[in-house]
Amino acid sequence: MTTAAARLPAQNTTAEDALLRSIRIPPRPSLLVDLQRELAQPDPSPRAIARIIGNDVGMSGALLKLANSPFYGAARKAKSVEQAINFLGINQCAAMLTGILAREAVGANNPALNQFWEVSSCRAQALVFIARKLRLAPPDIAHTFGLFCDIGIPILMARFEDYGQTLDICNSAAARKFTEIEDVRHTTNHAAIGCLLARNWGLSPDVSWAILHHHDYEVLGDDATDDAIRSLVSGAVLAERAIQRYHGNSASLEWEKGGEAACRHLGMNEDESADLLDELHETFHIEH
Repeated sequence: MTTAAARLPAQNTTAEDALLRSIRIPPRPSLLVDLQRELAQPDPSPRAIARIIGNDVGMSGALLKLANSPFYGAARKAKSVEQAINFLGINQCAAMLTGILAREAVGANNPALNQFWEVSSCRAQALVFIARKLRLAPPDIAHTFGLFCDIGIPILMARFEDYGQTLDICNSAAARKFTEIEDVRHTTNHAAIGCLLARNWGLSPDVSWAILHHHDYEVLGDDATDDAIRSLVSGAVLAERAIQRYHGNSASLEWEKGGEAACRHLGMNEDESADLLDELHETFHIEH
């Protein structure tokens, strides 16, 4: 397990350092290291990638199951990892596998996290849909960001016995920023921890920084922040609203806090955002 400071980029006091050394970030899986090494080649080989994945029977089966699911499945069902790569593309399969590895690394056998992973998967699907519809990011980047957006939550749950109470406070705070509440109670927050994990795992810098800022809605109007990062954060706000609606919640605090800024950044008016949310709602019903 790897430890790292979770306040970015502020300096830590000795007390904070001691705390943060106790927050353990899962190390990058060796399978992911091998996969990323091949992806970094000038001309990545689908066969070589299939061979890397095929060395782990469990990962191969999980990837095939996901690749053949209604949301990701191509016109034909993939019967092998290499077929899945050829049908869906190298980058999309790599993103899917990275998500599977994340679940394995962070509480895969904890039934209490089942709902967390279901929401993360739903968010990833929503962000892929939004990314394709609005062309705000490559689908594989949107997918990875969606899965890793809240990855810091189960890590903090494992560290702090009262983190469940923190989540309850955060999820009912209409005015205060989610991460500010975490900072007060725990001297760090899930966005900073998630950013650290993404960086340690060698994920795209856009993914890492979007994770860090996904509750900082003021960055949506800040031209000094890369447009790619602001677009991912904006997409996440739309995805959150769609997920809340799908689960029967008429209101979404994060939408109330950041929805207007997100739509403004994406150049969407109220009717356009409502239409997109309607489409997402229908997609969720079809897929789930």
